[in-house]
Amino acid sequence: MIKRLFLFVIMACVWTLNVWSQIHGVVIDSDTGDPIPYLNVYYDGKGVGTITDIDGKYSIDYRPGWTNLTFSMVGYTTRVEKVSSKTRELNVSMRSDLVLDEVVVKPKKEKYSRKNNPAVELMKKVISSKQRTSLEKNDFYSYNKYQKITLAVNNITADSLRESFLFKKYPFFRDQVELCEMTGKNILPVSVDETVSQKVYRKEPHAEKTIIQGINSSGINELFSTGDMLTTVLKDVFQDIDIYEDRFRFLQYPFDSPVSEAGIDFYKFYIMDTVYVEKERCFHLTFVPNNSRDFGFTGHLYILADSTYRVKECTLNLPKKTDINFVDNMIIDQKFGELPTGEWALMEDDMLCELSYLKKVLGSYQVRRTTRYFDFSFEPIPEKIFKRKGSEVKDVNAMMRDDAYWNQYRQEELSKSESKMGSFVDNLTKIKGFKYIMFGLKALIENFVETGSPKHPSKVDIGPINTMITSNYIDGLRLRASAQTTANLHPHLFLKGYYAYGFKDQKSKYMGEVEYSFNKKEYLPREYPKNSLTFTYQYDNMLPSDKYINTDKDNVFTSLKVSTVDQYNYERRAIVKYELEKESGLKTTVTLKHANYEPCGMLFYRTNAGENQLQEAIAAGELTGTEWVKSPFNVHDITVSEATLAFRYAPGETFVNTKQRRLPINLDAPVFTLQHTLALKGVLGGDYTYNVTEVGFYKRIWLSSWGNIDARLKAGIQWNKVPFPLLIMPAANLSYIIQDETFNLINNMEFLNDRYASLDVSWNMQGKLFNRIPLLNRLKWREFIGIKCLWGQLTDKNNPFLEQNRNDNELMMFPGHYDRTGHYNYSSNVMDPKVPYVEVTAGIHNIFKLLHVEYVRRLNYNHLPTANKWGIRFMIRTVF
Repeated sequence: MIKRLFLFVIMACVWTLNVWSQIHGVVIDSDTGDPIPYLNVYYDGKGVGTITDIDGKYSIDYRPGWTNLTFSMVGYTTRVEKVSSKTRELNVSMRSDLVLDEVVVKPKKEKYSRKNNPAVELMKKVISSKQRTSLEKNDFYSYNKYQKITLAVNNITADSLRESFLFKKYPFFRDQVELCEMTGKNILPVSVDETVSQKVYRKEPHAEKTIIQGINSSGINELFSTGDMLTTVLKDVFQDIDIYEDRFRFLQYPFDSPVSEAGIDFYKFYIMDTVYVEKERCFHLTFVPNNSRDFGFTGHLYILADSTYRVKECTLNLPKKTDINFVDNMIIDQKFGELPTGEWALMEDDMLCELSYLKKVLGSYQVRRTTRYFDFSFEPIPEKIFKRKGSEVKDVNAMMRDDAYWNQYRQEELSKSESKMGSFVDNLTKIKGFKYIMFGLKALIENFVETGSPKHPSKVDIGPINTMITSNYIDGLRLRASAQTTANLHPHLFLKGYYAYGFKDQKSKYMGEVEYSFNKKEYLPREYPKNSLTFTYQYDNMLPSDKYINTDKDNVFTSLKVSTVDQYNYERRAIVKYELEKESGLKTTVTLKHANYEPCGMLFYRTNAGENQLQEAIAAGELTGTEWVKSPFNVHDITVSEATLAFRYAPGETFVNTKQRRLPINLDAPVFTLQHTLALKGVLGGDYTYNVTEVGFYKRIWLSSWGNIDARLKAGIQWNKVPFPLLIMPAANLSYIIQDETFNLINNMEFLNDRYASLDVSWNMQGKLFNRIPLLNRLKWREFIGIKCLWGQLTDKNNPFLEQNRNDNELMMFPGHYDRTGHYNYSSNVMDPKVPYVEVTAGIHNIFKLLHVEYVRRLNYNHLPTANKWGIRFMIRTVF
């Protein structure tokens, strides 16, 4: 008994040492000596294999007991090579089986044809038969879904375990390391998220919902109050894949499915042989993209060798030379099965992705997603379930499930490291100095600093950090202190505000906001969906164009301007806003605003009638020098009282909440906007009556391997006669940082209109051209071109330059500057309604996988003294 136990231990040790040794080599043509790309290397009948790369190289793990390694490809005689635990390098020479009059024929380059191709014909049958596998043909169906997503530090080497200071000093790190059975690498899991949900479906009347029944999250995301952002991003980036869909979204890009009409043209298919998968006879097919750098998969399909042509299993990989960032290796394995009722459904879906950026500095990481589908039912579903609001509903007890619940619904056991994630995080927090590290990380990642601790969650967060020290023309040096409360103080009531001081104008600026959320929040008031009432009071200096910037006006980066900007307002605003969001994607906003605008810097308000009085005073010698700007004929300030009703419809939009704002993570959703603003003279001291209507539309269009086009269309009308501060100005970006939905080379208030339409079209080609240029293709740069157009009109009633409006007591002179001779040079202009403003962009994205640089050129209106003809803009943005 002791000998047997000793022998078992020895065998286990040997197996552990050998199980993940790799076999690698090169496959060449026996006649030409050329490497053979995309040739299949696999263990016959095991469902494990790989494909040679463009240089004919391959690598595959050795598996104990699997002694036959098969090399096959259409046009070559299949070879089976014996392998063992000692096999490391195995180079193979393949012989062509194309014979004509007993002469072997092998073209130097593969000629793939879809015509009369048996693999293509088989795939057409699979595609035409896939409707028979759809669960939607039933009147009702439901199933449960268990999903686990684990994030881990990848490839912990033996040297690191022995020599790393971290593992020596803190043994609990060593205890957290475990072996990944799929890659054979040591990993250190740092977070694990489990979700149990139920999908319910009804055909007539059509309705379907996902009910989140259980959520269990632990790991480093617990250390961040917005830790759900990590989980949300991982779920969006690594979405579930349905190969029976024509196109699915993965890594935030659309991929053509191999089981689709588009896939027939996008992929090359090859029939390998006939194999048995779980005792069922299947056709084994492989597929590769036409171009290995396009966004597509390589992989294997196992099709039932019967009249159903169902997919039994599939394996998807990313080509090693694909243009996708950060992904070193990716494996997706799916298994389908027959239900007791005869239905065909996806049962298991496993994904493993190895990621890295600056691997030698930042290391590499692994994301592993495990999904299981179970408890299928086709019984009628109670009506009350479909009456619950929203397509996704979270059970009130979802985050409070006990061990008994998880023991029942957890379909895959947690690994040892995953199961002790809580104690791992506790040990992390006990490291001396760790709280200071977290302080810095939160300031960097979240732009806020918490005032609490893990045991006493933060009730007040300090920030944004990047607004504390800035400068501008009015303030000079500007210091600002900001803070906001969290749901830990009150789950419905939220406070936010700042105090700032400008050392140049020696004035205090401030903002206070109170928001009451009718929905209970977990941490932030902007968590989806919103149903809240907000009151804001603010006094500050503002650029008229600040309202178009998608970040804080005090952001230290966007405060750097491309030219001198000296026309500001002191704005005093009181705003009451009600926001209501629906699960359908419809958002309704009602806003009441009372605002006072006092010009400052080089901006002033003067009516046309006041200008005539000024000129008479100048002619009489009553005013000289700078008194022209600070004339007694100027309007000191204006006051407006507005009511705005706005609708925004974005079906399918997804986003994450940061501590500062909400960020979209799915830009594929179309966005429709409509709003109308009404102001009444005499209401709460309002000086003007006016109506402004604006509409907008956004859509992203994917062009398969040719990238995507983003198109934005906007239009608006100011219906009434108003002075220039109330006209419609272009969305101008005056900083070096790229801002979406803005013009890069239009200056502050350079054009003023009461009718406008704008078009913004940009095409990100995702490296389609650069990838075909030798040497340049190694950089993985991506091309970007765009065009922005603005059509504008100023009707006669609002044009202060017309003779008929010369003595108008309501219209104001357009902004400008006096030169040294006292001559007034306008900085705002009237557009020719027949000549749209146009600027074009050519850019290189993905520089160092991080930097986007764009060259912008203005094509017309260059005769204006305010014109900037060209510029360079940039931003930091990481994308796959």
